[in-house]
Amino acid sequence: MVEHAHPDSSQPRPDARHPEAPRMLFLSTFLWSIAFAAWILFSIIGVRIQQELGLSEAQFGLLISMPVLTGSVTRLLLGVASERFGGRRITILAMLISAVSTWLLTTVQSYTGILIAALGIGVAGAVFSTGIAFISRWYPQSQHGTVFGLFGVGQIGAAITNFGAPLIMAAMGWQGTARIYAVVLILVTILFWLFTKEDPVTVARRMGGAKGSSVADQLRPLRYIRVWRFALYYFFCFGAFVALASWLPRYYTGKYGLDIGQAGMLTALFSLSAAVFRAFGGWLSDRWGPRNVMYLSFAASLLCLLLLSYPSTRFVVEGMRGPIEFTILIPVGLFTTITFVLGFFMSLGMAAVYKHIPHYFPDNVGSVGGMIGMIGGLGGFFLPILFGVLNDWTGIWTTAFMALFALVGVNLVWMHVAVLRMEYRLNPNLAEHQYLPEAIPGRKKQRSGTP
Repeated sequence: MVEHAHPDSSQPRPDARHPEAPRMLFLSTFLWSIAFAAWILFSIIGVRIQQELGLSEAQFGLLISMPVLTGSVTRLLLGVASERFGGRRITILAMLISAVSTWLLTTVQSYTGILIAALGIGVAGAVFSTGIAFISRWYPQSQHGTVFGLFGVGQIGAAITNFGAPLIMAAMGWQGTARIYAVVLILVTILFWLFTKEDPVTVARRMGGAKGSSVADQLRPLRYIRVWRFALYYFFCFGAFVALASWLPRYYTGKYGLDIGQAGMLTALFSLSAAVFRAFGGWLSDRWGPRNVMYLSFAASLLCLLLLSYPSTRFVVEGMRGPIEFTILIPVGLFTTITFVLGFFMSLGMAAVYKHIPHYFPDNVGSVGGMIGMIGGLGGFFLPILFGVLNDWTGIWTTAFMALFALVGVNLVWMHVAVLRMEYRLNPNLAEHQYLPEAIPGRKKQRSGTP
Protein backbone atom coordinates (compact mmCIF):
# COMPACT_ATOMS: atom_id res chain seq x y z
CA MET A 1 0.00 0.00 0.00
CA VAL A 2 1.18 3.51 -0.74
CA GLU A 3 0.47 6.80 0.94
CA HIS A 4 0.09 9.13 -1.98
CA ALA A 5 -2.65 9.45 -4.55
CA HIS A 6 -3.00 12.02 -7.24
CA PRO A 7 -6.31 13.37 -8.48
CA ASP A 8 -7.67 11.55 -11.49
CA SER A 9 -10.26 13.08 -13.77
CA SER A 10 -10.74 10.78 -16.70
CA GLN A 11 -14.48 11.47 -16.72
CA PRO A 12 -15.90 14.96 -17.34
CA ARG A 13 -16.94 16.83 -14.24
CA PRO A 14 -19.08 19.98 -13.95
CA ASP A 15 -17.18 23.25 -13.85
CA ALA A 16 -20.22 25.06 -12.48
CA ARG A 17 -23.30 24.13 -10.52
CA HIS A 18 -26.04 22.54 -12.62
CA PRO A 19 -29.29 24.61 -12.60
CA GLU A 20 -31.23 21.70 -11.10
CA ALA A 21 -28.56 20.85 -8.53
CA PRO A 22 -30.25 22.53 -5.52
CA ARG A 23 -33.42 20.47 -6.04
CA MET A 24 -31.43 17.25 -6.29
CA LEU A 25 -29.50 18.12 -3.15
CA PHE A 26 -32.66 18.97 -1.19
CA LEU A 27 -34.50 15.79 -2.18
CA SER A 28 -31.43 13.62 -1.59
CA THR A 29 -30.90 15.15 1.86
CA PHE A 30 -34.57 14.70 2.76
CA LEU A 31 -34.48 11.06 1.65
CA TRP A 32 -31.25 10.45 3.59
CA SER A 33 -32.81 11.88 6.76
CA ILE A 34 -35.71 9.39 6.52
CA ALA A 35 -33.32 6.54 5.71
CA PHE A 36 -31.18 7.44 8.71
CA ALA A 37 -34.24 7.57 10.95
CA ALA A 38 -35.07 4.00 9.94
CA TRP A 39 -31.44 2.93 10.24
CA ILE A 40 -31.32 3.60 13.99
CA LEU A 41 -34.93 2.67 14.76
CA PHE A 42 -33.75 -0.08 17.12
CA SER A 43 -32.22 2.50 19.46
CA ILE A 44 -35.82 3.14 20.62
CA ILE A 45 -37.86 0.02 19.90
CA GLY A 46 -34.88 -2.09 20.94
CA VAL A 47 -35.33 -0.98 24.56
CA ARG A 48 -38.89 -2.36 24.56
CA ILE A 49 -37.75 -5.55 22.79
CA GLN A 50 -35.01 -5.99 25.38
CA GLN A 51 -37.62 -5.80 28.15
CA GLU A 52 -39.98 -8.21 26.42
CA LEU A 53 -37.34 -10.83 25.60
CA GLY A 54 -35.17 -10.33 28.72
CA LEU A 55 -32.00 -9.60 26.76
CA SER A 56 -28.61 -8.95 28.36
CA GLU A 57 -26.65 -5.75 27.71
CA ALA A 58 -24.46 -7.58 25.18
CA GLN A 59 -27.51 -8.98 23.37
CA PHE A 60 -29.06 -5.52 23.29
CA GLY A 61 -25.82 -4.12 21.86
CA LEU A 62 -25.90 -6.77 19.12
CA LEU A 63 -29.55 -5.99 18.37
CA ILE A 64 -29.06 -2.27 17.79
CA SER A 65 -25.87 -2.99 15.83
CA MET A 66 -27.29 -5.37 13.23
CA PRO A 67 -28.80 -2.68 10.96
CA VAL A 68 -25.55 -0.76 11.20
CA LEU A 69 -23.62 -3.84 10.05
CA THR A 70 -25.66 -4.19 6.86
CA GLY A 71 -25.64 -0.48 6.16
CA SER A 72 -21.88 -0.38 6.57
CA VAL A 73 -21.00 -3.37 4.40
CA THR A 74 -23.40 -2.40 1.63
CA ARG A 75 -22.02 1.15 1.53
CA LEU A 76 -18.99 -0.05 -0.40
CA LEU A 77 -20.96 -2.39 -2.65
CA LEU A 78 -23.69 0.12 -3.47
CA GLY A 79 -21.17 2.93 -3.77
CA VAL A 80 -19.36 1.01 -6.50
CA ALA A 81 -22.71 0.16 -8.14
CA SER A 82 -23.66 3.85 -8.07
CA GLU A 83 -20.55 4.81 -10.02
CA ARG A 84 -21.38 2.19 -12.63
CA PHE A 85 -25.18 2.40 -12.90
CA GLY A 86 -25.98 5.82 -11.42
CA GLY A 87 -26.67 6.82 -7.83
CA ARG A 88 -30.38 7.50 -8.34
CA ARG A 89 -31.31 3.93 -9.31
CA ILE A 90 -29.26 2.34 -6.55
CA THR A 91 -30.67 4.74 -3.96
CA ILE A 92 -34.23 3.75 -4.85
CA LEU A 93 -33.32 0.05 -4.68
CA ALA A 94 -31.78 0.44 -1.21
CA MET A 95 -34.83 2.29 0.12
CA LEU A 96 -37.23 -0.38 -1.15
CA ILE A 97 -35.23 -3.19 0.47
CA SER A 98 -35.24 -1.34 3.79
CA ALA A 99 -38.98 -0.58 3.61
CA VAL A 100 -39.94 -4.22 2.95
CA SER A 101 -37.66 -5.45 5.76
CA THR A 102 -39.13 -2.92 8.20
CA TRP A 103 -42.64 -4.22 7.50
CA LEU A 104 -41.51 -7.85 7.82
CA LEU A 105 -40.04 -7.02 11.25
CA THR A 106 -43.57 -6.85 12.62
CA THR A 107 -44.28 -10.46 11.61
CA VAL A 108 -41.47 -12.13 13.62
CA GLN A 109 -41.42 -12.92 17.33
CA SER A 110 -38.07 -14.55 18.13
CA TYR A 111 -34.78 -12.80 18.85
CA THR A 112 -33.18 -14.54 15.85
CA GLY A 113 -35.99 -13.46 13.53
CA ILE A 114 -35.70 -9.87 14.71
CA LEU A 115 -31.96 -9.91 14.05
CA ILE A 116 -32.51 -11.15 10.49
CA ALA A 117 -35.10 -8.45 9.79
CA ALA A 118 -32.73 -5.86 11.24
CA LEU A 119 -30.14 -6.83 8.63
CA GLY A 120 -32.52 -5.89 5.83
CA ILE A 121 -33.53 -2.63 7.49
CA GLY A 122 -29.88 -1.68 7.67
CA VAL A 123 -29.57 -1.31 3.89
CA ALA A 124 -31.01 2.18 4.45
CA GLY A 125 -27.63 3.15 5.90
CA ALA A 126 -26.00 2.66 2.49
CA VAL A 127 -28.04 5.54 1.06
CA PHE A 128 -25.28 7.85 2.24
CA SER A 129 -22.71 6.49 -0.24
CA THR A 130 -25.23 6.30 -3.09
CA GLY A 131 -26.36 9.84 -2.33
CA ILE A 132 -22.79 11.17 -2.25
CA ALA A 133 -22.11 9.57 -5.64
CA PHE A 134 -25.34 11.09 -6.98
CA ILE A 135 -24.99 14.71 -5.82
CA SER A 136 -21.24 14.93 -6.47
CA ARG A 137 -22.01 14.92 -10.20
CA TRP A 138 -24.26 17.98 -9.99
CA TYR A 139 -21.71 20.31 -8.40
CA PRO A 140 -18.12 21.39 -9.17
CA GLN A 141 -15.36 20.03 -6.95
CA SER A 142 -14.77 23.45 -5.35
CA GLN A 143 -18.22 23.23 -3.71
CA HIS A 144 -18.11 19.61 -2.61
CA GLY A 145 -17.13 20.34 0.98
CA THR A 146 -20.16 22.52 1.57
CA VAL A 147 -22.47 20.31 -0.51
CA PHE A 148 -21.45 17.11 1.26
CA GLY A 149 -21.87 18.89 4.58
CA LEU A 150 -25.40 19.93 3.64
CA PHE A 151 -26.20 16.39 2.53
CA GLY A 152 -24.83 15.11 5.84
CA VAL A 153 -27.45 17.18 7.64
CA GLY A 154 -29.70 14.24 6.78
CA GLN A 155 -28.29 12.63 9.90
CA ILE A 156 -30.95 14.68 11.65
CA GLY A 157 -32.96 11.51 11.05
CA ALA A 158 -31.41 10.25 14.29
CA ALA A 159 -33.11 13.09 16.14
CA ILE A 160 -36.37 12.33 14.35
CA THR A 161 -36.27 8.76 15.66
CA ASN A 162 -35.05 9.65 19.14
CA PHE A 163 -37.78 12.25 19.55
CA GLY A 164 -40.67 10.84 17.53
CA ALA A 165 -40.38 7.06 17.87
CA PRO A 166 -41.01 7.02 21.67
CA LEU A 167 -44.26 8.94 21.12
CA ILE A 168 -45.42 6.56 18.39
CA MET A 169 -44.36 3.54 20.44
CA ALA A 170 -46.32 4.76 23.47
CA ALA A 171 -49.47 4.91 21.34
CA MET A 172 -49.04 1.94 18.97
CA GLY A 173 -46.36 -0.35 20.43
CA TRP A 174 -43.07 -1.20 18.80
CA GLN A 175 -44.73 -3.23 16.03
CA GLY A 176 -46.99 -0.31 15.10
CA THR A 177 -43.97 1.99 15.08
CA ALA A 178 -42.21 -0.29 12.60
CA ARG A 179 -45.27 -0.29 10.32
CA ILE A 180 -45.40 3.51 10.33
CA TYR A 181 -41.71 3.65 9.41
CA ALA A 182 -42.18 1.15 6.56
CA VAL A 183 -44.99 3.22 5.03
CA VAL A 184 -43.00 6.45 5.30
CA LEU A 185 -40.00 4.83 3.62
CA ILE A 186 -42.15 3.79 0.66
CA LEU A 187 -43.77 7.22 0.32
CA VAL A 188 -40.46 9.09 0.43
CA THR A 189 -38.95 6.72 -2.14
CA ILE A 190 -41.83 7.40 -4.52
CA LEU A 191 -41.38 11.14 -4.00
CA PHE A 192 -37.66 10.85 -4.79
CA TRP A 193 -38.36 8.78 -7.91
CA LEU A 194 -40.90 11.28 -9.24
CA PHE A 195 -38.99 14.52 -8.69
CA THR A 196 -35.34 13.60 -9.38
CA LYS A 197 -33.57 12.47 -12.52
CA GLU A 198 -30.29 10.82 -13.45
CA ASP A 199 -27.15 12.88 -12.95
CA PRO A 200 -25.57 14.55 -16.02
CA VAL A 201 -22.48 12.31 -16.04
CA THR A 202 -24.54 9.11 -16.08
CA VAL A 203 -26.85 10.50 -18.79
CA ALA A 204 -23.91 11.56 -20.99
CA ARG A 205 -22.27 8.17 -20.60
CA ARG A 206 -25.42 6.30 -21.60
CA MET A 207 -26.04 8.55 -24.58
CA GLY A 208 -22.51 7.92 -25.77
CA GLY A 209 -22.88 4.18 -25.33
CA ALA A 210 -20.00 4.05 -22.85
CA LYS A 211 -19.94 1.65 -19.96
CA GLY A 212 -19.31 2.69 -16.41
CA SER A 213 -15.98 2.09 -14.72
CA SER A 214 -15.25 -1.55 -13.98
CA VAL A 215 -15.30 -2.85 -10.44
CA ALA A 216 -11.52 -3.27 -10.59
CA ASP A 217 -11.08 0.39 -11.57
CA GLN A 218 -13.39 1.51 -8.81
CA LEU A 219 -11.55 -0.52 -6.18
CA ARG A 220 -8.04 0.39 -7.34
CA PRO A 221 -7.75 3.51 -5.11
CA LEU A 222 -8.20 1.33 -2.04
CA ARG A 223 -4.52 0.37 -2.27
CA TYR A 224 -3.60 3.80 -0.91
CA ILE A 225 -3.05 3.85 2.84
CA ARG A 226 -4.46 7.37 2.89
CA VAL A 227 -7.92 5.91 2.20
CA TRP A 228 -7.64 3.64 5.24
CA ARG A 229 -6.39 6.46 7.43
CA PHE A 230 -9.35 8.59 6.49
CA ALA A 231 -11.55 5.56 7.15
CA LEU A 232 -10.24 5.29 10.72
CA TYR A 233 -10.98 8.99 11.24
CA TYR A 234 -14.53 8.30 10.09
CA PHE A 235 -14.72 5.21 12.31
CA PHE A 236 -14.77 7.64 15.21
CA CYS A 237 -16.46 10.73 13.78
CA PHE A 238 -19.38 8.87 12.21
CA GLY A 239 -19.20 5.38 13.72
CA ALA A 240 -19.13 6.67 17.28
CA PHE A 241 -21.97 9.07 16.44
CA VAL A 242 -24.15 6.19 15.25
CA ALA A 243 -23.12 4.10 18.24
CA LEU A 244 -23.95 6.84 20.74
CA ALA A 245 -27.22 7.73 18.99
CA SER A 246 -28.21 4.10 19.53
CA TRP A 247 -26.64 3.64 22.97
CA LEU A 248 -27.50 6.88 24.79
CA PRO A 249 -31.20 6.05 25.31
CA ARG A 250 -30.12 2.91 27.17
CA TYR A 251 -27.49 4.94 29.07
CA TYR A 252 -30.03 7.53 30.20
CA THR A 253 -32.54 4.91 31.34
CA GLY A 254 -29.94 2.77 33.07
CA LYS A 255 -27.69 5.35 34.73
CA TYR A 256 -30.07 8.21 35.39
CA GLY A 257 -33.33 6.26 35.70
CA LEU A 258 -35.19 8.25 33.03
CA ASP A 259 -38.08 6.80 31.04
CA ILE A 260 -37.61 6.06 27.33
CA GLY A 261 -39.45 9.23 26.26
CA GLN A 262 -37.15 11.49 28.28
CA ALA A 263 -34.08 9.50 27.21
CA GLY A 264 -35.08 9.80 23.56
CA MET A 265 -35.51 13.56 23.74
CA LEU A 266 -32.14 14.09 25.44
CA THR A 267 -30.46 11.81 22.91
CA ALA A 268 -32.12 13.85 20.16
CA LEU A 269 -30.13 16.89 21.34
CA PHE A 270 -26.90 14.99 20.73
CA SER A 271 -28.15 13.79 17.35
CA LEU A 272 -29.16 17.31 16.34
CA SER A 273 -25.76 18.78 17.11
CA ALA A 274 -23.98 16.01 15.21
CA ALA A 275 -26.23 16.49 12.17
CA VAL A 276 -27.10 20.17 11.84
CA PHE A 277 -23.53 21.42 12.21
CA ARG A 278 -22.13 19.04 9.60
CA ALA A 279 -22.93 21.65 6.96
CA PHE A 280 -20.91 24.15 8.97
CA GLY A 281 -18.05 21.63 9.06
CA GLY A 282 -18.15 21.40 5.26
CA TRP A 283 -18.04 25.18 5.00
CA LEU A 284 -15.08 25.34 7.39
CA SER A 285 -13.26 22.62 5.43
CA ASP A 286 -13.67 24.57 2.19
CA ARG A 287 -12.16 27.67 3.79
CA TRP A 288 -9.74 26.54 6.49
CA GLY A 289 -8.65 23.25 4.98
CA PRO A 290 -9.76 19.85 6.29
CA ARG A 291 -6.54 19.26 8.20
CA ASN A 292 -7.17 22.15 10.56
CA VAL A 293 -10.77 21.08 11.04
CA MET A 294 -9.68 17.52 11.85
CA TYR A 295 -7.21 18.77 14.49
CA LEU A 296 -9.96 20.86 16.08
CA SER A 297 -12.43 17.97 15.99
CA PHE A 298 -10.10 15.43 17.57
CA ALA A 299 -8.68 17.74 20.25
CA ALA A 300 -12.09 18.96 21.41
CA SER A 301 -13.56 15.44 21.32
CA LEU A 302 -10.67 14.19 23.44
CA LEU A 303 -11.46 16.77 26.12
CA CYS A 304 -15.20 16.00 26.10
CA LEU A 305 -14.59 12.25 26.37
CA LEU A 306 -12.14 12.76 29.22
CA LEU A 307 -14.90 14.45 31.21
CA LEU A 308 -17.51 11.85 30.27
CA SER A 309 -15.20 8.95 31.11
CA TYR A 310 -14.90 9.81 34.80
CA PRO A 311 -17.21 7.47 36.72
CA SER A 312 -19.34 8.56 39.63
CA THR A 313 -16.99 8.34 42.61
CA ARG A 314 -17.52 8.51 46.36
CA PHE A 315 -14.63 9.65 48.55
CA VAL A 316 -14.18 9.29 52.30
CA VAL A 317 -11.54 11.50 53.89
CA GLU A 318 -10.47 11.05 57.50
CA GLY A 319 -11.03 14.53 58.91
CA MET A 320 -10.09 16.01 62.25
CA ARG A 321 -13.61 15.43 63.62
CA GLY A 322 -14.30 12.19 61.80
CA PRO A 323 -14.82 10.87 58.28
CA ILE A 324 -15.80 13.36 55.57
CA GLU A 325 -17.66 11.88 52.66
CA PHE A 326 -18.29 13.52 49.29
CA THR A 327 -19.27 12.38 45.81
CA ILE A 328 -18.12 13.41 42.33
CA LEU A 329 -20.66 12.80 39.56
CA ILE A 330 -21.93 14.41 36.38
CA PRO A 331 -25.59 15.43 36.72
CA VAL A 332 -27.86 14.68 33.80
CA GLY A 333 -28.01 18.32 32.67
CA LEU A 334 -24.24 18.66 32.47
CA PHE A 335 -23.93 15.26 30.81
CA THR A 336 -26.40 16.30 28.11
CA THR A 337 -24.52 19.55 27.55
CA ILE A 338 -21.18 17.79 27.14
CA THR A 339 -22.64 15.25 24.69
CA PHE A 340 -24.15 18.13 22.69
CA VAL A 341 -20.71 19.75 22.44
CA LEU A 342 -19.16 16.39 21.57
CA GLY A 343 -21.69 15.91 18.76
CA PHE A 344 -20.85 19.35 17.38
CA PHE A 345 -17.14 18.59 17.05
CA MET A 346 -17.80 15.10 15.71
CA SER A 347 -19.92 16.68 12.96
CA LEU A 348 -17.02 18.93 11.95
CA GLY A 349 -14.79 15.87 11.63
CA MET A 350 -17.35 13.99 9.50
CA ALA A 351 -17.48 16.83 6.99
CA ALA A 352 -13.70 17.27 6.93
CA VAL A 353 -13.09 13.59 6.15
CA TYR A 354 -15.36 13.64 3.10
CA LYS A 355 -13.85 16.89 1.85
CA HIS A 356 -10.71 14.90 0.99
CA ILE A 357 -12.37 12.37 -1.31
CA PRO A 358 -13.27 14.41 -4.43
CA HIS A 359 -9.84 16.07 -4.34
CA TYR A 360 -7.83 12.84 -4.42
CA PHE A 361 -10.32 10.55 -6.15
CA PRO A 362 -12.76 12.59 -8.31
CA ASP A 363 -13.70 9.58 -10.46
CA ASN A 364 -14.03 7.20 -7.53
CA VAL A 365 -16.19 9.17 -5.12
CA GLY A 366 -18.67 6.29 -4.88
CA SER A 367 -16.17 3.52 -4.18
CA VAL A 368 -13.78 5.49 -1.97
CA GLY A 369 -16.64 7.23 -0.20
CA GLY A 370 -18.32 3.86 0.17
CA MET A 371 -15.19 2.32 1.64
CA ILE A 372 -14.72 5.12 4.13
CA GLY A 373 -18.43 5.05 4.91
CA MET A 374 -18.30 1.29 5.38
CA ILE A 375 -15.46 1.48 7.92
CA GLY A 376 -17.18 4.38 9.66
CA GLY A 377 -20.45 2.50 9.74
CA LEU A 378 -18.72 -0.56 11.15
CA GLY A 379 -17.83 1.66 14.08
CA GLY A 380 -21.55 1.98 14.64
CA PHE A 381 -21.77 -1.83 14.59
CA PHE A 382 -18.83 -2.84 16.77
CA LEU A 383 -18.90 -0.01 19.30
CA PRO A 384 -22.36 -0.70 20.80
CA ILE A 385 -21.39 -4.35 21.19
CA LEU A 386 -18.16 -3.25 22.86
CA PHE A 387 -20.12 -0.89 25.12
CA GLY A 388 -22.39 -3.74 26.21
CA VAL A 389 -19.50 -6.13 26.83
CA LEU A 390 -17.62 -3.50 28.84
CA ASN A 391 -20.72 -2.79 30.92
CA ASP A 392 -21.29 -6.50 31.62
CA TRP A 393 -17.59 -7.01 32.41
CA THR A 394 -16.85 -3.97 34.59
CA GLY A 395 -20.26 -2.85 35.81
CA ILE A 396 -19.21 0.76 35.12
CA TRP A 397 -21.44 2.82 32.83
CA THR A 398 -18.75 5.23 31.66
CA THR A 399 -16.49 2.56 30.13
CA ALA A 400 -18.10 3.36 26.75
CA PHE A 401 -16.57 6.83 26.85
CA MET A 402 -13.24 5.45 28.03
CA ALA A 403 -13.12 3.28 24.88
CA LEU A 404 -13.93 6.27 22.68
CA PHE A 405 -11.25 8.34 24.41
CA ALA A 406 -8.64 5.74 23.45
CA LEU A 407 -9.94 5.65 19.86
CA VAL A 408 -9.68 9.42 19.44
CA GLY A 409 -6.17 9.36 20.89
CA VAL A 410 -5.03 6.82 18.28
CA ASN A 411 -6.57 8.89 15.49
CA LEU A 412 -4.95 12.11 16.64
CA VAL A 413 -1.51 10.54 16.95
CA TRP A 414 -1.69 8.84 13.53
CA MET A 415 -2.84 12.03 11.84
CA HIS A 416 -0.11 14.10 13.44
CA VAL A 417 2.57 11.57 12.48
CA ALA A 418 1.30 11.62 8.88
CA VAL A 419 1.39 15.42 8.84
CA LEU A 420 4.96 15.48 10.18
CA ARG A 421 6.09 12.97 7.56
CA MET A 422 4.57 15.15 4.86
CA GLU A 423 6.32 18.20 6.27
CA TYR A 424 9.65 16.39 6.21
CA ARG A 425 9.12 15.38 2.59
CA LEU A 426 8.19 18.89 1.51
CA ASN A 427 10.96 20.49 3.59
CA PRO A 428 13.99 18.17 3.87
CA ASN A 429 15.82 20.73 6.01
CA LEU A 430 13.13 20.44 8.65
CA ALA A 431 14.80 17.34 10.10
CA GLU A 432 17.87 19.44 10.96
CA HIS A 433 15.77 22.23 12.47
CA GLN A 434 12.92 20.25 14.04
CA TYR A 435 13.02 22.33 17.22
CA LEU A 436 13.25 25.66 15.37
CA PRO A 437 11.59 25.26 11.96
CA GLU A 438 11.56 29.04 11.48
CA ALA A 439 15.34 28.86 10.97
CA ILE A 440 15.03 26.91 7.72
CA PRO A 441 16.39 29.15 4.94
CA GLY A 442 13.71 30.43 2.58
CA ARG A 443 10.87 28.50 4.25
CA LYS A 444 7.57 30.21 3.63
CA LYS A 445 4.43 29.79 5.58
CA GLN A 446 2.07 27.51 3.65
CA ARG A 447 -1.65 27.30 3.94
CA SER A 448 -2.82 24.08 5.54
CA GLY A 449 -4.04 21.51 3.08
CA THR A 450 -4.88 17.88 3.55
CA PRO A 451 -2.79 15.37 5.50
